[in-house]
Amino acid sequence: MNIYVGNISYQTDDSRLVELFSEFGEVASARVINDRETGRSKGFGFVEMSDDSAAASAIEALNEKEIDGRTLRVNEARPREERPRRDSRY
Repeated sequence: MNIYVGNISYQTDDSRLVELFSEFGEVASARVINDRETGRSKGFGFVEMSDDSAAASAIEALNEKEIDGRTLRVNEARPREERPRRDSRY
C-alpha cells in the first residue's frame, strides 16, 4: 500500500520516515518530496509498505500524531491527478 504522509517537519528525511513506519512492518520505500528548484522539503512524502494490514495499522497509529513538532496527516495515497502542464512562457 502506498501511504501519503503530510505536514512533516522540514528536517524529516527518508530515513526518519522508515524509522517511524518500520515499527508497524516492513517498509518497501520511503521518500520525502523535495522542491526541484531549492532542494528543500515540501513537507510531505510517501511510504510504501507491502503488507496492507501493517500499512493500515501505521495509518491508524500515526495519523494526527505529533512528530518532531508537527501533527502528521497520514492516509492511503490516492493516484496522482493529471494536471495541465504550466506554460513557462508567461
